[in-house]
Amino acid sequence: MSTFADDLTRGLRGRPKRIPSKYFYDARGAQLFEQICRLSAYYPTRAELDILRRHGPDLARVIGPDVDVIEPGSGAALKTRLLLSALDRVGLYVPVDVSREQLHATAEALRREYHALAVQPVCADFTSTFEVPERRPGARTVVFFPGSTIGNFEPIEAAVLLSRLARLCGPNGGVLIGVDLKKDPALLHRAYNDESGITAAFNLNVLVRANVELGADFALGRFRHYAFYDPREGRIEMTLVSLERQEVCVGGERFGFEAGEPLTTEYSYKYELGQFAELATAAGLSAREAWLDPARLFAMLWLVPR
Repeated sequence: MSTFADDLTRGLRGRPKRIPSKYFYDARGAQLFEQICRLSAYYPTRAELDILRRHGPDLARVIGPDVDVIEPGSGAALKTRLLLSALDRVGLYVPVDVSREQLHATAEALRREYHALAVQPVCADFTSTFEVPERRPGARTVVFFPGSTIGNFEPIEAAVLLSRLARLCGPNGGVLIGVDLKKDPALLHRAYNDESGITAAFNLNVLVRANVELGADFALGRFRHYAFYDPREGRIEMTLVSLERQEVCVGGERFGFEAGEPLTTEYSYKYELGQFAELATAAGLSAREAWLDPARLFAMLWLVPR
């Protein structure tokens, strides 16, 4: 199984240098991301919550009753509560997350709020194989994948992940997924470069984690958060730019950085609805319904196996 050390050293050997974005989410990273979601400039959370509130009854009608819900990358499950409250006869909820502390806190909170709901958390990296608790006989499975997390994967990787989600929901289930739409690049820039510096702290925290967990010697003051939109690729690229020529040691191996060289920490792809529907089709899923917020910044799609 791949580890943080393996993935980090492999990424630092590459061109451009990269760190997989899944390593943002230790306990501190999860807390910082929750703060980002509350920022006025960070529209995705606000837009997606609006969709769930406005269209809850329609979502319930399309999805149907008597389902079990699996949520890869569950986080604090803020959006999940709106979905669980809208659906008819949810028997089992399976949150899946790498942040063990947040995962179990979320599971306990949901048990208190939904007394009839069985909550069985799974601490795992959802991009790898993980064991799913046994689901109820006869219940259909809904995979809930909000937050535009699918945008963090390059299109080929996204298709592979969607194929995995299709197998997870089974032939009678479906995938309810959040997708960030293409829009004015100036709005995107503000969303990923907030003036309060929380996104910068979130980005730099992955270096803190490398120092603490792997004994690396990243000097945080020598790197600067920088995020930009590439319209040709249709994606935000979040980076940490080296402010000077320097060397960093990770696992006994030294890696050189030139002044101005970026270390890429995250891609966030933005899609047109038709473009994402084609991606889903390639992964064996069919887009049956789509719901948008009034400003058409964000979409939730209901995908079913073909």
